[in-house]
Amino acid sequence: MKFGVVVFPGSNCDEDLVYTLQDILHQDVVKLWHKDTDLQKCDFVFLPGGFSYGDYLRSGAIARFSPIMDEVVKHANRGGYVMGICNGFQILCEAKLLPGALLHNTSRKFICKNVYLKPQSKLALPSQNLDFDKAYKIPIAHGEGNFYAPDEVLMEMDDNDQVMFRYCDVDGKITEESNPNGSIENIAGICNLQRNVFGMMPHPERAADFELENTDGREIFESILSLIKA
Repeated sequence: MKFGVVVFPGSNCDEDLVYTLQDILHQDVVKLWHKDTDLQKCDFVFLPGGFSYGDYLRSGAIARFSPIMDEVVKHANRGGYVMGICNGFQILCEAKLLPGALLHNTSRKFICKNVYLKPQSKLALPSQNLDFDKAYKIPIAHGEGNFYAPDEVLMEMDDNDQVMFRYCDVDGKITEESNPNGSIENIAGICNLQRNVFGMMPHPERAADFELENTDGREIFESILSLIKA
């Protein structure tokens, strides 16, 4: 299994992802520059967090048209694995590889703090092997993390088990108060219908190292690795 981490101008979490995958999880990882048109035979492509193209227009709106994204879309359409974290999630929604959109936080402020997530999907790779009774502590850092989708899309996503994570409190209760950004139905992460494209706003790569005294995020990567097929 070979992983690729796409680097856009403004990406700032690419090194965190490479470190987590390569140094902590001992995987084969390469960086993919946004102007490249070759995925270098990667089986699983990550789009990292950051501020691609300075978040001009909308977060992810310009990065969606980077040359590498043509190959990422083809890879996903062939059934290849793709995962976007934070800005990467926004890019995947802009590219229509995932449903919905990420709007400005209801507070209209950039939020950087630890939140808690409740695993939901029993079929998506990032959540499938997690403890569904546990609240996972994962950091967020975004100004546009407010997930929105029309009612009919939400109903379809719920019916097809596409919601991977919802924001919850420390006890695992999904409440209005535990929703940091106004996301509809407390949605923090989703997958596509085919379950090969994944997106989440919180940063599991920032909660994967024992030295940070929080490895909840590592469990998300380990869930992927335990189930993935090249």
